[in-house]
Amino acid sequence: MALQLLNTLYVQTPEAYLRLDHDTLRVEANQTPLLQVPLHHVGCVVLFGTATISAQAMQRCVREGRPVVFLDTGGRFRARVTGPVSGNVLLRLAQYDAHREPERSLELARRVVAAKLHNSRLLLLRGARDAKTAEARQTLTSAAAELAGALGRLPPASALDDVRGVEGEAAAWYFGAFGKLLTVPPAEFAFARRTRRPPRDRVNALLSFLYTLLTSDCTGALEGVGLDPQIGFLHAVRPGRPALALDLAEEFRAGLVDRLVLTLINLRQIRPEHFEAREDAGGTVLLNEEGRKAVLMAYQKRKQEPVQHRLLRQPLALGLVPHVQARLLARHLRGDLARYPPFLFGARARRAPARG
Repeated sequence: MALQLLNTLYVQTPEAYLRLDHDTLRVEANQTPLLQVPLHHVGCVVLFGTATISAQAMQRCVREGRPVVFLDTGGRFRARVTGPVSGNVLLRLAQYDAHREPERSLELARRVVAAKLHNSRLLLLRGARDAKTAEARQTLTSAAAELAGALGRLPPASALDDVRGVEGEAAAWYFGAFGKLLTVPPAEFAFARRTRRPPRDRVNALLSFLYTLLTSDCTGALEGVGLDPQIGFLHAVRPGRPALALDLAEEFRAGLVDRLVLTLINLRQIRPEHFEAREDAGGTVLLNEEGRKAVLMAYQKRKQEPVQHRLLRQPLALGLVPHVQARLLARHLRGDLARYPPFLFGARARRAPARG
């Protein structure tokens, strides 16, 4: 199966082969044509599992600024191929300087976590208003209150580890209540806790798959403005880890991914038959091909939905917001904005605070 959604080409058919045909990308499987797309319609290529791409097609893509992303069959990140680094080197120097300054790193981490807690709390409160039982309403309301308390502990946090500790405690409360947002029978979609490597149930499989897509989008947004996706402020820097992309993704986890997961499950757009369990891989639960197709289509549709950005006077597509946030972060690091304004779902529009 191959899908062109917005400007991203997803290829997940086993053994599919993507090659260059003049100024188009041609997808084939077992010598059978699946899709042919003009290059100028494609901004990114994402290959799943055993899908491959010719050297000529890859070179053309990265030379013209189209990253090629490799994910395994379950949607876990494996590699990302991009062209030469672009952007103003002075911006990256400013980013590295901010990373080395404990106070600036701490303030950016605080603001990212505050946005994550705000957006997570908003999702819990919405769920509490729609809860079908008093027990669910109480659990969601209590978790939202804990997140409010965590927000209050962020300003006095004097070290990065303190901020990470607040975030970790809040995440435990959030995911402890997350299962109460599901309205389908537990036999179909049960959720007790967050499991990542590997996901142990269908809900975690959905979350992990979509978080990977979100992180890839955030990486592209940061690279697009010339920032280094690996040098973050909240997440620790490790070889091969896109720490800044993970920082940026925190702002969108609840409002984009978690909300979409709940919609897919509660409206039965995703069903148990869209998953497979692999006992030979330690009980890993993964989306199958049909499941990935449905999720990819829903994810791209969700990114087209308009949202209000508090610094802009008009709505914009949710999928464009990471690019706006990357640009705002670049402005802050250059000194054009006194503070970085993270994205808050449900916030009203206002003007950005300018320095000087």
